[in-house]
Amino acid sequence: MVQAGFLLAALVSVSHGSYVDPAVLDQCSGYDLEDATWQGTSFKANLILRPEGCAVFGPDISTLSLEVVYETETRIHLKIADPHNARYEVPESVLVRPSSSGDIVPDNASIQFNYTASPFSFSISRTSTEEVLFTTANHPLIYESQYLRVKTSLPQDPSIYGLGEHTNPFQLPLNTTLTLWSRDAYSVPNGTNLYGNHPVYFEHRTTGTHGVFLLNSNGMDIKLNKTESGEPTLEYNVIGGVLDSYFLAGSESSPVEVAKQYAEVVGLPAEVPYWSFGLHQCRFGYQNFVDVANVITNYSAAEIPLETMWTDIDYMDGRKIFTVDPNYFPLDRMRQIVQYLHDHGQKYILMTDPAVALQEGYEPYDRGTEMDVWLKMPNGSAVIALVWPGVTVYPDWFHPDIQEYWSQEFEQFYNPGQGLDIDGAWIDMNEPSNFCVLPCEDPYQQAQEQALPPPRTSLPPDHNAPIFGNSTSASKRELAKRDDLLDPPYAINNAAGELSSKTAWTNATSANGLSQYNTHNLYGTLMSNVTRNAMLNRRPGLRTLVITRSTFAGAGNYVGKWLGDNVSTWYHYRISIAGMLGMASVYQVPMVGSDICGYAGNTTETLCARWAMLGGFYPFMRNHNSDTSISQEFYLWPTVAEAARKVLDMRYRLMDYIYTAFHTASLDGTPVLQPLWFQYPADKATYSIDLQFFYGDSILVSPVTDENSTSVNIYLPNDTFYDFTSLTPIKGAGQQVTLTDIGFTDIPVFIKGGRVLPLRVQSTMTTVELRKEDFEFVVAPRADGTAAGRLYVDDGVSIKQNATTEVAMSFANSKLEVSGSFGYNSGVNVVRVRVLGVEAKPGSVYVNNREVKGDDYDEANKVLDVPVGLPLNQDFSVSFS
Repeated sequence: MVQAGFLLAALVSVSHGSYVDPAVLDQCSGYDLEDATWQGTSFKANLILRPEGCAVFGPDISTLSLEVVYETETRIHLKIADPHNARYEVPESVLVRPSSSGDIVPDNASIQFNYTASPFSFSISRTSTEEVLFTTANHPLIYESQYLRVKTSLPQDPSIYGLGEHTNPFQLPLNTTLTLWSRDAYSVPNGTNLYGNHPVYFEHRTTGTHGVFLLNSNGMDIKLNKTESGEPTLEYNVIGGVLDSYFLAGSESSPVEVAKQYAEVVGLPAEVPYWSFGLHQCRFGYQNFVDVANVITNYSAAEIPLETMWTDIDYMDGRKIFTVDPNYFPLDRMRQIVQYLHDHGQKYILMTDPAVALQEGYEPYDRGTEMDVWLKMPNGSAVIALVWPGVTVYPDWFHPDIQEYWSQEFEQFYNPGQGLDIDGAWIDMNEPSNFCVLPCEDPYQQAQEQALPPPRTSLPPDHNAPIFGNSTSASKRELAKRDDLLDPPYAINNAAGELSSKTAWTNATSANGLSQYNTHNLYGTLMSNVTRNAMLNRRPGLRTLVITRSTFAGAGNYVGKWLGDNVSTWYHYRISIAGMLGMASVYQVPMVGSDICGYAGNTTETLCARWAMLGGFYPFMRNHNSDTSISQEFYLWPTVAEAARKVLDMRYRLMDYIYTAFHTASLDGTPVLQPLWFQYPADKATYSIDLQFFYGDSILVSPVTDENSTSVNIYLPNDTFYDFTSLTPIKGAGQQVTLTDIGFTDIPVFIKGGRVLPLRVQSTMTTVELRKEDFEFVVAPRADGTAAGRLYVDDGVSIKQNATTEVAMSFANSKLEVSGSFGYNSGVNVVRVRVLGVEAKPGSVYVNNREVKGDDYDEANKVLDVPVGLPLNQDFSVSFS
């Protein structure tokens, strides 16, 4: 055991933010476990600080409580807290804790908790193999007021995924520090903390996949390193809260199971409306209402299906939320745009930021002040910040009246009768962002220096201009310094610097007494929930689409997410795939996408064409860019326009397939995007792949990823695939394949063998029209000649469905069986069945055991085309011999 004098000498030079050798921390004395008791599924004990202590970033807490609960056969909940002093924990109002099954026999659970009493350490192991999944052996627990440390050993070359939001590769490399602290991260730089916080990881091994979730919203560094002896480790360094961990057994055979188990903890994804899967168009920089209308017209003229038009903060009067600029975006002309869109089966969405301009006479500010709903400083005054409209205040999303305030502002400004009848909501800047530079002693002066709100740079348009016809004091900082909520002894690796830099003061408090120090990482998710409720209040019974920038664990239960202010580069094109996989396959935020063609900087025609093709397989498909960039609407370049039309044809034909996947996710958490190793968990070559992915569980997307290239090296696992366009069978051999001659308006897409796909026969200009199109079922057998699929159909918009249709398709022995429940009458037919990989033309083909004569066989591509012509409201079969 290390001598106390040596440890003190090693730590005495520790100052704010200084490096501490992990080997030194590993020599802290830790705790002893005492008074252990078992009661049913629950284990409880006390942890008593060993005499030497550690005191690396403040005094150690001398006595801790440990509680371990076997909540389900696949989930263990472990919590270490201070039994004598209340400490912050993530409120139940933010994340409702999952319930326990209550009838678990611990010995029969899939994972087991074990411990060593002195010095205390614990491990989680897989019951069937006795393999250790998480262990703190040789890494003592450190538990101080503002510093918590837990460290686990990892296997050699670990496959770790998650711990975002970040722009690292999907498979996390060692020697990486992942910092969780929300910030406005323009250009989403690699290796820094970004907008969201999801302290969960999946670890995949050939023996199975498990998950670990630390339910803590405080700032933290999570370090993936190798010790001097070469041992890989994962280490949490947290600046507050408690250690509240969930260990998920996952599965030995299917990685999808750990994702479903995580959904049981943080909540299932919200169902979104059918129309939300169409193309969305936005930019920061539309000068006036004529610009917006012309974009809508130009998409129509280019025959590129535009589903939803968006408008960034340009529409606001002085950048104030819940206003329109009377000169540039007059209300009557904006209402005309909304009405035009709705008349043509299209939708409209506007930006709503959290910051409210501090201006007396501005009604949203006056009403909020009267209701006293602003985030407060310790002296009781409202937190003052600097955002787009200039000097602002922040809503306190914990305030008991905040829902009433936000809902009434939405009801008033977005009123269908007198306001702007939006179909969804876009919320931004909710880290919360702050432009005021520390020490921020005079935000009014900084507003002048930064020219906030920015002045208009063009003349207002003619309000009668035709549209839809023509195309083309004592510093608060000094007062706050007395509180260590501003400058904790351990400094996380926040890219913005101090914790309060470019955000709200961390000693600001909510109405319930919670500080931003503890709840900062929850701000965006809290706004998301309140905004979703505001949308539901103004449109009762209808699903809504809310897209946010800042998220915490469980956000997908309410909203979707875009990956922030990326850059028009090939790197950001490529890394968007890893970002999406993190959100959709790990964090349970499936409605996710990246700004297509890039937000900042100028795109190129080839980059935008390739990105349009890739973006067609984002769950959330939006073209969006900055006011300082060139315009990049898809119709501006011939190549990009062709790419958009081609990929939207593919996307629309697949619309009900992905809609079905989203419905399944809302029921059990099955991810709607999947990395290759989810489908091929025993194939080590798939573990690091993040430039290919599965769209749903059946469509393998393998985009070209190099600039100006027309070829790509992809990996095809040892399985049967079919080219999505030609339907030709392709045998994967578990090795790299080079694809050549891929035009800028093409993208390699494959159907995984063993699937039956429900496809619309053809695409249309809007999803309203698409829902009137008939289906074809495409049977893509695996090597053993079997396949299966499913289709879910409802009205596409209602939260509670009066009737639904659920269809199961099963193929074996040259026969397709289609059966289901047909409560929702979509009024469309199944016009044909295509069976892929048929080696020779059959002698006879039957539909419902009656021979048909109109079958067609494509010998070159080995495709049998069988006419069916039956309504999608009955069972049927197709067979051949």
